Amino acid sequence: MNIILNNRPTSIDAETISISELIKLQKFSFKMLIIKLNGTLIKKENQSETLVKEGDNLDVIHLMSGG
Repeated sequence: MNIILNNRPTSIDAETISISELIKLQKFSFKMLIIKLNGTLIKKENQSETLVKEGDNLDVIHLMSGG
């Protein structure tokens, strides 16, 4: 399937995939991630059951803290 991941066209070898599986597949390793699917914020507890489908727009935002 083809999706937009962080504003880049990306091809995934699956018809659907959960957000949790996609995070592992893309090797996003930061602990604090904000996930938006088609502009909607997806809570961490819902990421394993929320599916990404053909044409979806997924934003994975890494939160960093410091001072």
